[in-house]
Amino acid sequence: MRVDFLITELNVGGAEKALSELAIGMQRRGHRARVLSIGSAPSADRHRLVDRLADEHVTVEFGGFDHCSRMISATRWLARRINADPPDVCQTFLFHANCLGTLAAKRAGVRHVVGGLRVAEAKRVRLILESKAIRHMSHLVCVSEQVRSFAIEQLSANPQSCSVIPNGVDVPTYRDALPLDWSQIGWPSDSQVAVFIGRLHPQKGIELIQQQFNELFGAASDRRLVMIGDGPLRETLSRWAAEIGEDRVQILPWQNDVAPFLKAATMLLLPSHYEGMPNIVLEAMAAGCVTVCSRVEGSIELLGDASTQRGQSQGFPPGDGATMTRLADAFFRSPELRRQIGLANQQHVDNDFSNRQMIERYEALYESLLSR
Repeated sequence: MRVDFLITELNVGGAEKALSELAIGMQRRGHRARVLSIGSAPSADRHRLVDRLADEHVTVEFGGFDHCSRMISATRWLARRINADPPDVCQTFLFHANCLGTLAAKRAGVRHVVGGLRVAEAKRVRLILESKAIRHMSHLVCVSEQVRSFAIEQLSANPQSCSVIPNGVDVPTYRDALPLDWSQIGWPSDSQVAVFIGRLHPQKGIELIQQQFNELFGAASDRRLVMIGDGPLRETLSRWAAEIGEDRVQILPWQNDVAPFLKAATMLLLPSHYEGMPNIVLEAMAAGCVTVCSRVEGSIELLGDASTQRGQSQGFPPGDGATMTRLADAFFRSPELRRQIGLANQQHVDNDFSNRQMIERYEALYESLLSR
């Protein structure tokens, strides 16, 4: 089987990690996998996924189209590259690749295009464009049941050709990581640290952490917050952290390896307004870390709903700062609760969200399409 994987860019993010693991898994299983990135190659310090793909002999090509003004040229480039070595299946990931990749693949005569819907983002222009692209797909893969419901209701996806394949995670990478010593960033080694890891963007609901900071962190001098990532809110957050003091809050740049932070953390905080299936929650669970996370798309399937102990202790309604603070405070106060829920998290992802399972599900889907 010959599969082209089309994606907007290959900077290290949740969708990019999933696509890379999928391409590598298909290559290892004897298929021909190729990755076509619409954007430019990542900078040298963010080249990890590209290097990993190269190590596994997966061909990666970059279009260098980084601005919306060049989308017509990007579509033509994709069509030429697809025509040069025609695949049996094109798999697209993320909005731009879903739209441009589907058009290019159809122009190149590819019979089966499989879309990848990673997030439930209800912006009008996106809905119009992505719904048009979906009409030309053989199948649409969603990362969670909630995202699938969004696709059917908001994007008019055909329920018969729309399925769920959740993200996977390499559990040993996070389970066996060595924890960071907090003294490496200037804090006492025995600090209780809540971490936020992700794009510093309004989507992530970071304002809720800011609003609840005094309530959650002010009562105990050993409680601290570290936020890791880059994005449009970085400057604003850096000023806020400076006002509080770096002995309590630090804003760190994007990290190539977050496993040591997750392994050392008291908990992960993720108050997002919307998601698809947050990879950082999968990674935290694999590390045995507890997560205080808003109940948005995908997170319920990871943490369990409010009827389960894992769901009750880790999930809160989006925007509910008081409940977020109550759940986080309980984890700060109880090492035994952290141990119990952390172990349950780790077992859950090991049983149901491994990379192997994700790859097998995609492979079975492609084979079923080609057998028609």
